[in-house]
Amino acid sequence: MASKLKSLAVLLAGAITLTGCGMFGPLGAGQATEGVLEGQARRGQVDTPEWAKNAVFYQIFPERFHNGNRANDPQGSEPWGSKPTYDNFMGGDLDGVLQKMPYLKDLGVTAIYFNPLFKASSNHKYNTADYMQIDPSFGDLATFKRVIAAAHQNGIKVILDGVFNHTGDDHWAFQDAKKNGKNSKYWDWYTIHGFPVVHTPKPNYNAWWGFGTLPQLRAKESPDVQNHLFEVTEYWTRQGIDGWRLDVPNEIDSDAFWRTFRKKVRAINPEAYIVGELWHEADRWLQGDQFDASMNYVFRENVLNFFAYEKMAVDDLDRNLSNLRRRYHPEITQVMFNITGSHDVPRVLTEAGGNRNKAKLMSLFQLTYPGTPVVYYGDEIGMVGGKDPDNRGGFEWTASRQDRDMHAHYKRLIALRNSSTALRTGEFRSILRHNHHRLFAYVREDAKSKVAVLLNAGSDSRTVALDLSSAFEEGASIKEALTGKTYKVQAGKVDVQLPGMSGAVFQKL
Repeated sequence: MASKLKSLAVLLAGAITLTGCGMFGPLGAGQATEGVLEGQARRGQVDTPEWAKNAVFYQIFPERFHNGNRANDPQGSEPWGSKPTYDNFMGGDLDGVLQKMPYLKDLGVTAIYFNPLFKASSNHKYNTADYMQIDPSFGDLATFKRVIAAAHQNGIKVILDGVFNHTGDDHWAFQDAKKNGKNSKYWDWYTIHGFPVVHTPKPNYNAWWGFGTLPQLRAKESPDVQNHLFEVTEYWTRQGIDGWRLDVPNEIDSDAFWRTFRKKVRAINPEAYIVGELWHEADRWLQGDQFDASMNYVFRENVLNFFAYEKMAVDDLDRNLSNLRRRYHPEITQVMFNITGSHDVPRVLTEAGGNRNKAKLMSLFQLTYPGTPVVYYGDEIGMVGGKDPDNRGGFEWTASRQDRDMHAHYKRLIALRNSSTALRTGEFRSILRHNHHRLFAYVREDAKSKVAVLLNAGSDSRTVALDLSSAFEEGASIKEALTGKTYKVQAGKVDVQLPGMSGAVFQKL
């Protein structure tokens, strides 16, 4: 971490007053990293979907969201709410999503990201057996089309998970290669080092991270593999989906492949949204010719370090996120897939050590920050879970067992974001950073409106004389959106009392 700088805010009359922009001045072009400068130099035209700039995503792990059709439950399925394991089933399906569409609509989300839906033997479906089929335990093509139609009728977009780097070992092409060796027309779809094909103790073929159940496709080298994957891509895009989340796309180490992928998708749906699972800075893929966004694990890391772990100063949080925004074209920043939880990491409340106020403050920041926020199913009702598979529990539908206050908090924040163009696509400008008291304030603004946000990430209650002169005119009446309390800007400031681990959002009346 960068060293913590001494706070410039001063304590006056029991209130913390901001006298300047913060602990450090705006970074100039000369302070940008080489990666930033290189990225800026390579940028061409960037065209990101307008709807994605305004979306709030909800990630659904289909096997664990809701069981709407017990007739298609996998054999040996365990009761809903059983402890999640690597290989157990609980029966979640697409009929369950259909039945809970009113819940999603009421929550206010405007887009769904589905973990894989295609035929596979596992509960997570990242070991594809057939890209052209919906897994029977989830439903069929007709069920899928009903989900798409219902989602669109409710103003909700849908993106699918594309797992194109590897298949399952029960995929028909791999099975043919395993049976027929070099006589198989699919032998060159994989890199197999001899015949017979051996799974254990160590596979004699290239497999994702050495897992024999996940043989790696030669998507970079084989025109036949590419043709098949592009056929799959075009087929599902034509079914009416609104984009793709791409699993480990960096492991298909070919800019040409992903440029062709984008062209084929956009030729069918010019507004399709393409997100790559890239865990670090993703300049190479975010130049406007491959992906629109990456899963923003860098954002998540900073949010957790500051809010959950309390290992970071306010200065460092603001500086790191400012540098991250600088790395990318503004169009990219506006659609970055901003996660705090996912199927691959512990849940937000677990990361917060069970501290509900920390979890709520993280969601407040996520939903008032530039980019496209993503809610991992169940985080909005206070579900907990460590590393996978523990983070993939069955959604708790019994209201008495849900954290209804957390749900109301998420619903309020999502509605606030949906109602404000400034929060969705406005510029971001920090106006207060106080390291010792862990206070952070910023303004989101566009031509239509301005919104100010104040966060108290410390444990103690604070009274803050917040300087809002750069956001609201003298004498303006403003409302705190989460409580409804009203204030008047006097001498450019408002006096705000905030409990520890809480926040406030100010809008002009």
